Amino acid sequence: MSEEILINVTPQETRVAVMQQGVAQEIHIERISSLGLVGNIYLGRVCRVLPGMQSAFVEIGLDRAAFLHVADIWQEHEDGETRLIEKMLREGQTLLVQVIKDPISTKGARLSTQISIAGRFLVFLPQETHIGISQRIGDEAERELLRDKLQHLLQPDAGGGFIIRTMAEAASDSELGADIEYLRKLWRDINDKAKSAKPATMLYHDLDLPLRVLRDFVNEETIHIRVDSRETFQKMQGFALEYTSNVVGLLELYVGERPLFDLHGVENEIEKALGRRVDLKSGGYLIIDQTEALTTVDVNTGGFVGGRNFDDTIFKTNLEAAQAIARQLRLRNLGGIIIMDFIDMDNEEHKTAVLAEFKKTLAKDRTRMTVNGFSSLGLVEMTRKRTRESLAHILCEPCCTCQGRGVLKTAQTVCYDILRELVREARQFSAREFRILASQQVIDLFLDEESQSLAQLGDFIGKPIYLQVENQYSQEQYDIVLM
Repeated sequence: MSEEILINVTPQETRVAVMQQGVAQEIHIERISSLGLVGNIYLGRVCRVLPGMQSAFVEIGLDRAAFLHVADIWQEHEDGETRLIEKMLREGQTLLVQVIKDPISTKGARLSTQISIAGRFLVFLPQETHIGISQRIGDEAERELLRDKLQHLLQPDAGGGFIIRTMAEAASDSELGADIEYLRKLWRDINDKAKSAKPATMLYHDLDLPLRVLRDFVNEETIHIRVDSRETFQKMQGFALEYTSNVVGLLELYVGERPLFDLHGVENEIEKALGRRVDLKSGGYLIIDQTEALTTVDVNTGGFVGGRNFDDTIFKTNLEAAQAIARQLRLRNLGGIIIMDFIDMDNEEHKTAVLAEFKKTLAKDRTRMTVNGFSSLGLVEMTRKRTRESLAHILCEPCCTCQGRGVLKTAQTVCYDILRELVREARQFSAREFRILASQQVIDLFLDEESQSLAQLGDFIGKPIYLQVENQYSQEQYDIVLM
């Protein structure tokens, strides 16, 4: 399936859309004010060791200390003994660390001491000695061929291990050799900087988003890379000529009058990706709810009544939903635990077919994930590695009115809250009169349906109660002023 990559650049941010058949499959956003950290290498300083959590906090120069778990500490020899972080690290110690997960919400960045540096065709592992191969290269004969080719290019005493990326399948010996030399030079530069650097210093910054597109996103299905910034186009062209010469011909500078993302409908897709509801072509729909702990996806038939029978209708809706969910996970960059509630199916063959379709569509995803089959409750559970913020977390913030709950107290509920608060205030303080400051909706209710309740309370506390509209107040906001 052919793929296009669109790159929209402004002074404040760069946005990338990966398109298939004219539909956005992935959205990546990098803002100058909050650049991603994954892949960056720092000289860190251990500020706190937590034996109870088998973790440590490491200062790397960010607002929050980063998090290092014992499982992410590299050791040259694994002797089978239980690894205890208190025996491996001490407070004040400096060590080379790499960010493997961006800070998300209230959590700091996650670190590893196992360094990996990505190139176009290879990933360099300076502390290792083995050669690994991407799991996406499934053919065993091809895997052995690539392993032998790389082994032949490596100098016996040079040190370091490599992982062969999928793009290496079409790479020539000279291209692989250039990638090896580029990665080794990067590692030498990092080591040289580390010798004179102070703790909490960044030693290596991963490529910015447009250049990562050339290194990580382009594959044999990519037919165009359209960029709407001349400066970025020239920068990408220069990088491609030096490191990824086979993609130079794919680069195009877009100079049309209509904005690039508008022309391809990407702006509309971004707006849709921020909503809870996703409509399916059949008339069914998904409801996607994202929380801090997990994401839930509920499938509904909606207005779809096609098919020969009810089971057939459900099956077709679930098949379409499986494809849509896989796309939404990529588009919204949803990570962590994800639970999908497909419409209940009694037919085991239908369940198997829906699960197979889901896994087939997920195979296009670059992110590591695991998918379990249908549970006894009819739910499909999966995990998708979370390395950066979701699209909603990048573009949105919790509503200042509902505080992220997604619902508001009704005006009637607020009225009763106020009445209870008036009783508390009257018992605690001796006031001459009380004044209620609230939104128009709440005051209107007090003047109409709840006027008798307010009058009864005034008689009960023996003090006059006055009402005042505050147009700036949300429906839930109110104040009681003692006069």
